[in-house]
Parts: sequence; C-alpha cells; structure tokens
Amino acid sequence: MASLLQPLLCVTAPADAGRYCTGGDNGGSNELSSPEGLRKKKLTTTRLSSTSNPFVKHCVKLRLSSSYRRSCGYALVVGLIPITEVCRFQELNNEELSSIECLLLLDGMERPELFNLPSTSIVHVSPHVMKKLSGVQSVDSTEAVAIMKIPRSFFDMLGEHKEAVYPSWFRLPNRILVLDGIQDPGNVGTLLRSSLAFKWDLVFLLPGCCDPFNEKALRAARGASFQIPIISGNWLHLEALASRFQMKMLAGHPDNYAEASSQISLLSAKLAKSLANRPICLVLGSEGHGLSPEALQSCELVGIPMAGMFESLNVSVAGGIFLYMLQPEKYR
Repeated sequence: MASLLQPLLCVTAPADAGRYCTGGDNGGSNELSSPEGLRKKKLTTTRLSSTSNPFVKHCVKLRLSSSYRRSCGYALVVGLIPITEVCRFQELNNEELSSIECLLLLDGMERPELFNLPSTSIVHVSPHVMKKLSGVQSVDSTEAVAIMKIPRSFFDMLGEHKEAVYPSWFRLPNRILVLDGIQDPGNVGTLLRSSLAFKWDLVFLLPGCCDPFNEKALRAARGASFQIPIISGNWLHLEALASRFQMKMLAGHPDNYAEASSQISLLSAKLAKSLANRPICLVLGSEGHGLSPEALQSCELVGIPMAGMFESLNVSVAGGIFLYMLQPEKYR
C-alpha cells in the first residue's frame, strides 16, 4: 500500500503524506494515517465516507485533469466491467496483474476474486463518495473505481525529435489507425475499442486529440485504452514511422460519394483485397474540422459509398466500417 502514496507525493511534500487518509470521524482509517503505518501491511482494507478527504480529491483530479494524470502516471477507471476487462487481458497475456494501485468498492460489495492480490489496496467508500469519485449521478450501476497505472504501451513522442527511438514493445506494424485532431472523447474511446476488436496493431494520436485516459474516453473504450498500443506524436513522427515501415497512407474522407472520382477511391471488398498484403496507415479526421491539410496532401483519400442524401457518417461509425473492411486478412 505504500506505493499508493507515490502519485500523491508528486504534488505534495512528504511531510503531508499522512493527511491523505485520516482516521476516525473524518472518513478514513487509522491504518492510512502515516507512511509507517502503510508499510506494515501490503494489503490493507479501509473505508472512506467523506468527500472532503484529500485522497478523494486526488482521485477526482485524476479523473478530470489530463496533465495531472500524466504527471502522476495514473488514471482513474470507473466501472467494474472495464476494470475487469483490463485484468483479464493482462491474465491472458501472462502479464502480472499489477496495474491496479487501489480498488475502491461501494459499501457492501465484496472484493472480486480476480483482485485478491497483495499489491492491490482495497478501500470501501460510501455512496456519497462513490458519486463524487465516478462523476455519475446514480451509483446504482457503479460498484467500483480503480486507480490504474498508465500502461507502458502508451508512448508520448511529442517532446522527441523526428527520428525518435520507438519503445521496446514496438513491433513491426501492419495496421495503424491515426486519429487526426479528434476531440470528442466518446469517438476516441469507441475507435480504440473497435481497433482492438478488429486486431489493428496501433493507434497513433496526432495533436488536438482527446486524451485516451479521459473519463468519457475510458468509458467508451471499455478497457481498450490499456490494451492496444497507443502513440501520441506529430506529423513528422508519423511520416517517419510510415516511411520506416513502408506503409501506404490512406485517409477516410467523410463526405458522401455515390461513385469514385480521380481524387476519391471508394471503399469496397476489391479495394480491401488489393491492400491485404500491404502495411496501412488509416487517418481519420474530426467531424468538426475534417482532415488536416497534411492528411489531404499526404494520403490517398477513400470514401464510403452511401445511399440517400446523408452528408457524412459519425467518425466512430465510419471508422468502424474502415477498420472492419481493412483489417488484417488473417482475421477476416
């Protein structure tokens, strides 16, 4: 449990560490009153009933602030289903289930068997605190919240040079989804989930994209943010990546085209088959601003044929169609 204090110590002096959970009537446990008390037991069960507790405020800030999440290296995941999906993914990949730093359970809920780990701290909270932690008006469907380490499969290249060294887990990519300034967290989360479902290798986030560990993005991704590799970078990084692995650059054009033109190819089984053995980067732009000038200049444009007079599809819907049609041939 001592490691639970680490994200707090990054913004608070060590002398204040004991303040993060207070005993008695303040809604905490005496076992959390000092760092020495934390080191005595690796696995500690306690209870929080006050929304003014500094540890509760720390959790809420993890949920709301992207910069705070990055500085601490943790994210707040709301809901038992996405938490469980991440743990099962780690289990299937023979990874150590160490991503959960602290599991906060609603009063009366028993600890799930999957989380009987010495490294995971368990805290029970009142409905009032759970409502504050989750940001959800009703706690009827919110039984658990977890502080989870941002995975090593997330890599931020924004401070690196063009020829940045890719992380050790980076493998030869065959299919990369590129999100070009997509700000809506629901769309980002849904696209991460679809990418994982259709066995794409990587999601690349260009500047202007929503943080994949944003609370709404996490809710839509249902655990995919912790499972699929994600790189955050700029166009220079992306061009270097595409050149290095000789990837074909495609961009999904949002407009409704009844037929192909010299500028726009139509998505079809024939087109997908012709690309089956080629590494692909697929760029999707936001609904508000569309594709960036760099994407329009660098990519072959592909549209989805649609009947009727619809102007365009929601980007997560269009993305799902592209991801399915262009998924690696061995998974079709």
